[in-house]
Amino acid sequence: MALHPVWPALSRTSPAIKVLTRIIPNGTRRARCAAISVTAAAGLLISWAAVPGAQAATSPQQTGPAARVRHIPIFSNLPAPISNADCLAQIGEGCYTPLQLRTAYDLNALYSKGITGRGRTIVISVPFGSPTIRQDMKVFDAQWGFPDPNLKIIKFGHIPPYDPNDFTRIEWALGTTLQAEYAHAMAPGAKIVIAETPVSETAGAHGFPELMQAQQTLINEGIGDVITQITGTAENTFPGFSHGNYASLLNLRYAFKDAAVHRVTELASSGDLGPISVDRAGDFYTHQVVSWPASDPLVTAVGGSMLSLDDAGNRVQPDTAWNETPEAGGGGMSAVFGRPLYQLRVGNVVGDHRGLPDITMSAQINGSVWGYESFGGLGGSGWDLFNGTAEATPEFAGIVALADQQAGHRLGLINPALYLLGELSRHSASRHSASRHSASRHRAGWTGLQDITTGNTSVDGVTGFAAGPGYDLATGWGTIDAATFVPALARVG
Repeated sequence: MALHPVWPALSRTSPAIKVLTRIIPNGTRRARCAAISVTAAAGLLISWAAVPGAQAATSPQQTGPAARVRHIPIFSNLPAPISNADCLAQIGEGCYTPLQLRTAYDLNALYSKGITGRGRTIVISVPFGSPTIRQDMKVFDAQWGFPDPNLKIIKFGHIPPYDPNDFTRIEWALGTTLQAEYAHAMAPGAKIVIAETPVSETAGAHGFPELMQAQQTLINEGIGDVITQITGTAENTFPGFSHGNYASLLNLRYAFKDAAVHRVTELASSGDLGPISVDRAGDFYTHQVVSWPASDPLVTAVGGSMLSLDDAGNRVQPDTAWNETPEAGGGGMSAVFGRPLYQLRVGNVVGDHRGLPDITMSAQINGSVWGYESFGGLGGSGWDLFNGTAEATPEFAGIVALADQQAGHRLGLINPALYLLGELSRHSASRHSASRHSASRHRAGWTGLQDITTGNTSVDGVTGFAAGPGYDLATGWGTIDAATFVPALARVG
């Protein structure tokens, strides 16, 4: 589908700002201007808009069976990040730095003890990659005072030359940038390996064989302790699903089974459309669906939450479930996978199904994060704002790398340990409930899990899921205080 530029009548103060407007595939509704995030199988047609004086993108083309939401930034090509106050003044929404996130998730206490992910490797599994990721990460690191990354790029097959007029290539380059920069921001001592494949992942099985083969190759070669992926599509889009034949999906699980054997942790984004997704034609489902591979029991599904931070990164109010309609954190119950043993004690929530997400990290639009890119296609080089579970997933990959270092070994499938910590957290919170102050101050005791009890994921008239005490299908077990969660996960993992 061709994407046509539009020119909304919006006031702006900077000629370097580029605004992107989302249009629903049937053309009946236009969403507000905001960041567009990677989702496990979203289906919004993206239209480009540029402000006077800014260089407009050149009608990039979308390939595959459906146009999908991607992490296209609110701002494009700023020469430097601007303050949260300036973001609020110029677009009415906040923006966060990786330094604020480090404070919000209590990571600095770990860094001061030498827990940086040193000796661990995070693999980013992504179609095509970014042609400029090495230099972009150096600019990103220099801005925030991070060490240069130990970065390796491995190509699986022939990667076609980058085309700045190809929307598919732009979106995967953005996805690569966001994952690499924020995995590194959370675990600055970890090695980053980008596994590039030559086929785009689209609705259904397309692109997944190449991704799974690349992952299995790295796992068998001993490369990688944590694998993070923002690819995904609704379970319903796989051939045979409507007839109860799940073979086309199940036959792709071999890499995850191999990861479990080799104690490699697999992570995936839960999606950015709340309880819905997009079918193979690019239309929204009108009933609840979930995304694979996030729905796989051998994968930790990372959902989205919303933080309210001051300029130093301190919370000014508790986190909530991410919902900025039409975007919201993905989650629900799998139609393919039954309830795994580790979810036995949350059967009252998930029934007989695999439920997701398992955990959440920052994903909001009003509080998007800064990243740097120079690959072209967005009108030049510069600083952009990103959001979504494509942000949350690499952040949590960094957390797992820290826990691997703390433990001195790979933790592998962390879900059994995560759900054990969740149960311990729930009991700890119950014991402290008599003291409101104590319960607030030590929300999760020694586990480091911080429950999220407000918000929901309903979008577009489809009822989603509400956050509440304990495990829920809006936020999983909530979010984390890394200074406590990392050693707790290392002990029980």
